[in-house]
Amino acid sequence: MSHYFETPASQASRHLVHATIWDHDYEFTSAPGVFSSHRLDLGTRVLFRTTEPPGPDATRLLDLGCGFGPIAVALATECPDARVDAVDVNDLALQLTRENAEALGVGDRVHASRPEELASSDASYDEIWSNPPIRIGKQALHEMLSTWLPRLRPGGLAWLVVGKNLGADSLQSWLNTEGWQADRIGSAKGFRVFRVERT
Repeated sequence: MSHYFETPASQASRHLVHATIWDHDYEFTSAPGVFSSHRLDLGTRVLFRTTEPPGPDATRLLDLGCGFGPIAVALATECPDARVDAVDVNDLALQLTRENAEALGVGDRVHASRPEELASSDASYDEIWSNPPIRIGKQALHEMLSTWLPRLRPGGLAWLVVGKNLGADSLQSWLNTEGWQADRIGSAKGFRVFRVERT
């Protein structure tokens, strides 16, 4: 079953995933049915190696497509004054994100939700972080980014990692034509990392 859609939690076989993110060691619980369930995927590792954690002025953050929660948990750990919204369409991913946030001491500041639960809110963000689900297709990806990027506050930033062979360069061009400034700040292991802000 695709990790972009719902997977009943009762079918899950739990296991641990170890990862070092921004010099912190983590032990996450994961399960089949979520994105990159057995390891911190390569694209997300490239994203973390290319970037630094948000600064102290970033108090509202979004992890778009959270999987089992490594980005959301790392953001909450590094930014003790920030609330982190974690969004995914997979209910098992949301459940695991909540469990990992609680187990790692940031459960009070990581809020995992389906996109429609936040879409009707007036939430805005200092930063958006994402290893976006490219395989949902170009149109669906553009619709997703067109929904969430406008939630950035004035001066806000988005950090995206995209595989070169999955259309990273064309996505950068599209973002630039849509009124965003998408700059490539890193490239490694076949992935591009983009810093996105309003023009």
